[in-house]
Amino acid sequence: MHAALHTPLLDLLGCRYPIVQTGMGWVAGPKLVSATSNAGAFGIIASATMTFEELVAAIAETKRRTSAPFGVNLRADADDIRQRLDLLIAEGIPVASFAQAPKKDLIEYLHDHGIKVMPSIGAKRHAEKVMEWGVDAILVQGGEGGGHTGSVPTSLVLPEVVDVVGGAVPVVAAGGYFDGRGLVAALAYGASGVAMGTRFLLTSDSAVPLEVKKAYLGTGVTGTIVTTKIDGAPHRVIRTDLVEQMDSASPITAVPKAVLNAARFKKYTGISWLKMAQEGRDMKKRMELSWAEVIMAGNTPMLTKATLCDGELGAGILPTGQVVGVIGDLPTADELIQRIIAEADATLERLTGGN
Repeated sequence: MHAALHTPLLDLLGCRYPIVQTGMGWVAGPKLVSATSNAGAFGIIASATMTFEELVAAIAETKRRTSAPFGVNLRADADDIRQRLDLLIAEGIPVASFAQAPKKDLIEYLHDHGIKVMPSIGAKRHAEKVMEWGVDAILVQGGEGGGHTGSVPTSLVLPEVVDVVGGAVPVVAAGGYFDGRGLVAALAYGASGVAMGTRFLLTSDSAVPLEVKKAYLGTGVTGTIVTTKIDGAPHRVIRTDLVEQMDSASPITAVPKAVLNAARFKKYTGISWLKMAQEGRDMKKRMELSWAEVIMAGNTPMLTKATLCDGELGAGILPTGQVVGVIGDLPTADELIQRIIAEADATLERLTGGN
C-alpha cells in the first residue's frame, strides 16, 4: 500500500485502509459490517433503525463474525440514547458515529469511557460547531450522497470543512465515492479517507434482496432525485413512480395523493390510522411539515424497510447516492476494498512517477 494511504484515520479507527462503510438504516447489519472490517476497512452498524434488543443482538453477532474493530451509528435524539451509549461502553465499541451531531454532554460522556465520536455533517457551519464540542473525527457528506443530504457538492463542502478543521482531527469524505481514484482525490483535498454507503449496499455481502440490488444497478446517474416531498427533509432517492408522483404533486393534490398512498401501503407499514394521526400531529408541531409531508413521513421508514429488507419494490422508497449510476457489479466487500486500494495505489504511482 502506498505510504500516502496511511492516514491519521487509520490510527484513530484501528483499521488497515482509509475506507469507512456508513451506517445505512436497514442495510448495515452484522454480515456487511463484519465483512467490511475483516477486509481491513471500518464497518459501522446502523442502530437508528434497530430496537435496543436488536442492537444488542447485532453487536453480539458482529463480534462473532470479526475480531476487527467496528463502530455503531446512533441517533442523538433517541429516547434510549443513554442506554445505547452504556451498551457501547460495556461492549468496548471504539467509535460512535452520529447522523445528527450529539450535544457536548454526550460527547464528554463517551470520551470519559474511551469511545471516539465521529458525527456526520453537511456544511461548514456544522463543522465549526462540532469542533467546539470536541469530536474526534468528522464525516462530511456532499450533495451527491444518498438519503438525507445537502445541496452543496462534495468537491466544494469538503475543502471548506478541511480548512475549518485545520488538521486537528481526521476528516472523512462522503458523497460520490466508489473507486480508488475518488479516494486519492479526497486525500488531495485534505481528507483522511472516504466513506461509502451505496457502493457497500451494492456488494454481495449486503443483505438487500437481489431484485432490489438489480433495481439499483439499472439506475443511471440521472435516475435519482432530491425531494422534500417524502418526509419534509431533502432526501436523495431513486425516481420510482411513487417518488415522481409525490414530487410533482401540487399543494392542492398533495394531501389526497398522500392519503391514497398511505392507504395503499398500509400492508407494508402496519401503521394504524389512529397511530398515524397521533404521530403526524406530533411531527407537524415539531418539524413544521405540511400535512402531505406528515403523512408520508409517518410511512417512509417502514416503506424503506419493506423495500430494502423484504424486496417489496412496489413500496417505492430507495435511498441512494448519485454514484449509483456508475456502479455495475456486486463484488464482495473484500473484493471491493482490495480493488479500491489497488486503484488508489496505481493512481498515486501515476501521479508521482513512482516516487
